[in-house]
Parts: sequence; C-alpha cells; structure tokens
Amino acid sequence: MPTLTLTGDTAADRLLSDNAFALLVGMLLDQQIAMELAFVGPHRLEQRIDGPLTPETIVAMAPDDLEAVFREKPALHRYPGSMAKRVQALAGYLVEEYDGDASAIWADADDGKLLRKRLEALPGYGAQKARILLALLGKQCGVTPDGWREAAGDYGKDGHRSIADVTSQETLAQVREWKQTQKAAKKAAS
Repeated sequence: MPTLTLTGDTAADRLLSDNAFALLVGMLLDQQIAMELAFVGPHRLEQRIDGPLTPETIVAMAPDDLEAVFREKPALHRYPGSMAKRVQALAGYLVEEYDGDASAIWADADDGKLLRKRLEALPGYGAQKARILLALLGKQCGVTPDGWREAAGDYGKDGHRSIADVTSQETLAQVREWKQTQKAAKKAAS
C-alpha cells in the first residue's frame, strides 16, 4: 500500500499505511475532533501500550487500562472513555470475524457493495464512515473492487469532500473549506 499523508506526521502516516487496524481505528476516531488528530490517534495509542497496535493487543487489555491510556495527556479523543470502549469493541469484532486481520475486510471483497456492507458492520461505524473509508481505500490504497466509487457515494467522486481526498496540507485545507461550505449551506437552509 502506498504511504498515506493524512496527518502531517510521518510516523503516524507510516503506521496508517502499514497497519490496516490502525487505519480502521483512525477512521473510528474521526468524529467531533480534527481529522488529522483522529488519524494521529492510532500512533499515539501504539506508543502508549505495551506491544504493537493489533486487535489482539487491544482485546487483551483490561477495559479500565485502555481507558486510562486514552485519557493520558494529551487525551486521544475528546471523549476518551467512550472511544476506548469503541476501539476495544472494534478489536474484538476483528478477532472474532477476521482472525485479527483487519485487511481481510477488503482483501477478497470483489465488489464495492460487499465491501461497504462489511465496513458498515464494524462496531462504531455507520453508513457515512463506511463510505468515507471505502473512498479512501479506493482513491489512495489501490482497493478498487468493481463498483467501489458507486458504493462510496459522493465520497467516491473527485473533489475534496473527506479524509479520502487528503494527500497534503493543501488538500486538507481544501477539505476543511468544502466542509465549512456544506455546513453553512445547511444552516442557511434551516
């Protein structure tokens, strides 16, 4: 997989590029905090735990210990307690359903609808997160099963709509601008 440039932090981007579980965790954390902070989260998490960032490592941790790791300063998320629980649930699901291999979710998906369905089934994910991650996988990671763009919805289109379109600080600013424009349009419409 090519090296992603989602965060501006070389080590964090390398982890996201090399570790499918880290990428899933970053996407999970991407709500109610800045995108780049969400995706730096897996790297910070790995630095704080005893062992590599794998589903098995996270599942083996006591929930209170994982929450304490999330609360260490700087906290890994605005809502460290609930996000620690969500990350542990995600890890447990991956161990149960995919033998701990996060990349197995997309490795044999031969069509975009199936991949979106698998992503939507992940704890802490919904339709929008699944579509955004599907677009990221297709646009930047070479995961392009038949119909992936359609399954990703608007996020599969060219433009600067989400983290799927971030490849530099400039494109991060363009995504932010697009999001602000959308938010203002919604506010004006209501």
